[in-house]
Amino acid sequence: MTTSPEPKKLEHQISPVDENDREYLTGIRLVIVLGSVTLVSFLVLLDMSILGTAIPRITTEFNALPDVGWYIGAYNLVAATLQPLSGKLYTNFSNKYTYLTFTLLFELGSLICGLATSSSMFIGGRVIAGLGAAGNFNGAFSIISRSVPLDKSPLYTGMMAGFAQLGMVAGPLIGGLLTEQISWRWCFYINLPFGGVATVLFAFIAIPEIVKKEPVSFDLVRRVIPDLDLFGFALFAPAAVMFLMALQFGSGDAYAWNSATIIGLFCGAGITALIFIAWEVKIGGRAMIPGGMLRKRIVWTSCVFGSALISCSVVATNWLPTYFQAVKGEGPTLSGVHLVPTILSALLFVVVTGAMITRQGYYLPWGVFSGVSTAIGAGLISMWTPSTSAAKWIGYQILFGPIVAIQNAVAPAQIPVSMAVFIFFQNFSISVAGVISNVIFAQTLTKSISQYAPSVSPQAALKAGSGATAVRDIVPAGHEVELQGLLKAYSISLRNVFYLLTSLAVVATVVSFALGWKDVRKKRPRAEKAQASDKGADV
Repeated sequence: MTTSPEPKKLEHQISPVDENDREYLTGIRLVIVLGSVTLVSFLVLLDMSILGTAIPRITTEFNALPDVGWYIGAYNLVAATLQPLSGKLYTNFSNKYTYLTFTLLFELGSLICGLATSSSMFIGGRVIAGLGAAGNFNGAFSIISRSVPLDKSPLYTGMMAGFAQLGMVAGPLIGGLLTEQISWRWCFYINLPFGGVATVLFAFIAIPEIVKKEPVSFDLVRRVIPDLDLFGFALFAPAAVMFLMALQFGSGDAYAWNSATIIGLFCGAGITALIFIAWEVKIGGRAMIPGGMLRKRIVWTSCVFGSALISCSVVATNWLPTYFQAVKGEGPTLSGVHLVPTILSALLFVVVTGAMITRQGYYLPWGVFSGVSTAIGAGLISMWTPSTSAAKWIGYQILFGPIVAIQNAVAPAQIPVSMAVFIFFQNFSISVAGVISNVIFAQTLTKSISQYAPSVSPQAALKAGSGATAVRDIVPAGHEVELQGLLKAYSISLRNVFYLLTSLAVVATVVSFALGWKDVRKKRPRAEKAQASDKGADV
């Protein structure tokens, strides 16, 4: 019996570049590259959080309140399912042009959202933007890791991540301003001029490669296709989609958790996932999610750690405006202003930790510290009530999310894939945590309203959303006791959401102890050390 020949290997196209031959970016070229990828990453994260304050206007214009779940979920769902494949693309093709392609897809999706004339068109734009977002952070981290020495990478990735995270936490503020002062469409048009400038500047810079790659050609594409594991992607994508659809549908009123639709989606997701796992094991090193990489302690611990913390940050950013608007009675713009403590603390922590890791070489202490701080912060926020003072809601907004550990524990040729796997787990966990938080909030609100504001319809409260005026219009004028009971029900519902986030932060804290004492600083050759020692002796 004969066996079919194995696909032609690609080692000669992606063989590592000798460390002595590597060229790093410096001066204005480094500034342009860092500035460009940081700005685009800022816009991608902004797109995740800016939607919340615009949704009431969008659903009113399109008369499509039931589609809200898809407005939120389509973006993260597509970004999550494409993450592992994007890592393969960065491994086999030019990092520069792959990154530009993903950026242009994100810009196209933003344009479609801004021009949307129907709810379906808007959802389509979110899907395309999600396709572009799928390769953004993976590309940004890969490009930075190629552009600077390894010992400088934590500093620059920390700076990039810190400034980019401003987009996530500033989204409600920017979205509120644009929606109130101009139009909700500018929440998406804003990506075009800034993203366009960043793309043009980035296009003129030659990006170093850690591995040697051939120019793009039909022959290269033909030989690379088997290495992309497209069959694995064809199995993985529907499994992820069915799982998230089951969570999304089950959290609403249309389907019960024990309905045939929800059970069918969960079963379909589980069966497809098992087939995907079997396929990935069979093809080994060419797998979309290499098993050997996931067995590395630093990789799986970083995935769990980073996913837990980023879920805390994103979910909190989406729910904090609900507290300020629904409970405190503030408008979208002012509720965004009250997130400034989160913005500043997140920026300061990420930049400082990046600098300290560069100096000291160890990330475990900072991982433990960020997990503990996030757990304490989420726990304190869960104690907020309608009468919580400004001093407390300012002091309690402490949310962190370090993301630098994973790239220092894998071979250079695996960095794009490892970052793709890492970011996939983050996006997927955000989608799951977001849906679960919706379920917790809706079910708690329904029960709490029946207890504290029995004359108010829970369904009316859920349909009203979280706007200050809409929430207060539910209660007839003069019924102050009922209004206070309704506000208490909202704060209790948010309390339970932050119980979930506290639990995630505790998981991150426990896992952080397994990150390991790995010194990420660049080791000097022995000859260089000896020479430095001799010079010291001569002084």
